[in-house]
Amino acid sequence: MEVLAPMPGSVTEILVKVGDQVKENDELVVLEAMKMENPIFAPVDGTIKEIKVKEKDTVEAEQVLVIME
Repeated sequence: MEVLAPMPGSVTEILVKVGDQVKENDELVVLEAMKMENPIFAPVDGTIKEIKVKEKDTVEAEQVLVIME
C-alpha cells in the first residue's frame, strides 16, 4: 500500500524506519505545507517496506511517501 502526500510541501520529519510495525493512525511523516505541520498517518496496520523520501525533500501532491505491506 502506498501512502501519498495529500498536498505539496516539505518533509520535515520521518518518524518510522524500514521494517517498523505500525498501527492504523500511527504518524509516519510530518509534512510542512502553508507554514503548518501536517502529520501523515498510517491508513492501515502494517509493516514499513520502503521510505521514498528524505527529510527536507520537497514533494508534490499525490507523491508516494512510504510503501507499507
